[in-house]
This record gives sequence, structure tokens and C-alpha cells, in this order.
Amino acid sequence: LVWYGLFMVVPLIAMIVLSFFSWNSLVGSPQPNGLENYAYLFEDQILRVAIINTILYVGIGLLLIIPFGFLLGFFLSRRPRGHAVLSIIFFTPWIVSASARAMMFTGLYQPNGAINSILDGIGLGELGRVWLADPATALGAVIATEAWAGIGATAVIFASALGRIPDEVFEAARLDGAGIWREIVAIAAPLSKDFIGLMTMLQFLWLFLGSAGTVLLLTRGGPGSTTMTLSFYLYDQAFVSGRLGYSQAIGVVGLLVGLIGMGIIRYAFRSKD
Repeated sequence: LVWYGLFMVVPLIAMIVLSFFSWNSLVGSPQPNGLENYAYLFEDQILRVAIINTILYVGIGLLLIIPFGFLLGFFLSRRPRGHAVLSIIFFTPWIVSASARAMMFTGLYQPNGAINSILDGIGLGELGRVWLADPATALGAVIATEAWAGIGATAVIFASALGRIPDEVFEAARLDGAGIWREIVAIAAPLSKDFIGLMTMLQFLWLFLGSAGTVLLLTRGGPGSTTMTLSFYLYDQAFVSGRLGYSQAIGVVGLLVGLIGMGIIRYAFRSKD
């Protein structure tokens, strides 16, 4: 409890307290400014964009990572030939450093990168984009980078959980005429509901909090503010603009959004027993 209070409760209280101060330099002294930071939150157009982008970022990321991760995990749990090697391959993107991942995808997204080259090769060159500089595709490109890292690792973790379901359950379903899709939907998913909820919560936190690093390395919130997320906006205001007090008010907004998101996930996966 002492360690929890030291590393969780104290920083949280400090963030809330500092959100009531004007603090424009790490070497300066915070000056109380009442509710000015919170009043400016309602006028900040970029903050509104950041909240919308964060919802899209996390929502689309979860819709990609959890279902595809579960399906791949089910495939691995059936222990196909070479499943051990496949598990390593799937998990590898997760342990690639964020900077290396960003460099790789920056290369893929370049005008003369692999994606546009493939589109040219199959006669769809008109679909090519400057993916990270086009407001219509920049956010999706950043989300795809996160999904690439998250799907494989989630699959390996799901495979471990699904492997605990007795084979007899699936064999009985096959005797009743169940196909592979019914095994997934009617057996694997319901028996793994609590674990799916846990993985959804963990991936939610990873996407919500980790977007700052990915956005910083790929787009720095641009073009314009089309890839600005709450966590990156907090970083930008604190360490680029030097508005440390206001950044803490943004942190309080992020805390509320995060709590609402976790509450929704918990409600969605609640036990009905």
C-alpha cells in the first residue's frame, strides 16, 4: 500500500493540484490561477479534435486488435504444424522498439515506399498517397502501425488462454456437427469472455496512453492536428509549448476519459450470473 500510494496516488494528486496553477517553465515557480486552465479547456479547439481522435484511435485500434488477435489466437491454440515458430513470429512486433517500428512504417508510407509501389504494381497506382501527410489517411496510418504491433502479441496471449479449454469440449461440438466458426463463436468466445475483457482493458490502456510515442515519432500530431491525441497533446503542451500547468488540466481530462472508457469495457464484459 505504501508503494501504491507513493507511485500512484501521490502523482495523481500532484497532477490535479498543479492543474490549478500557471506554470510555464520547469525552472520557474508555479503560480495559482484558479480555474483559468479549466476555463480554457472549453475554448481549446485542438483539445476537442484530440478527444475525437483519441476515441477513434482507441476504438478502431480495439476493433482491429481484439477480434483479429482472438481469431489468430484460436488458430494457434489448435497447435497447427509450426505453431511454436508462428508464436514467435506473431509476438516479435510487440517487442520491436517504438522508434524502430516508426522508422519501418515511415519507410512503408513514403511516396516511393512499399505500399505505393505495390499499388503501382497491381495497377492501382491512383490509390497511392503520401500516407502520413494526407489528412484523410494520416490517422488511419498511425492506427495501422499500432495494430501491427498489437494483433500478434494479443494472439499469442489468447492462444495461451484458449489452450486451457479441454479438447473434449470441441470434440463434442464437432460430433454435433459444429463447424470451425461455431466452435469460435459458441464455445471459445463465451468460455473466454472474462479473459477477452481483461485483454480489451489492457489494450485500451496501451492504445490510450501509448499513442503519444507513436504520434510523436510518426506525425507529431500533424498534418495540422489530424493525428493529435490526448496523450500527445499533453506532452506537446508540457514539453514543447512549456504550458506545464495547462498540460495537467489536459491530464485530468485524459483521466476522466480513461475512466469512462474502462467503465464501458467493464460494463460490456460484466458477468450476468
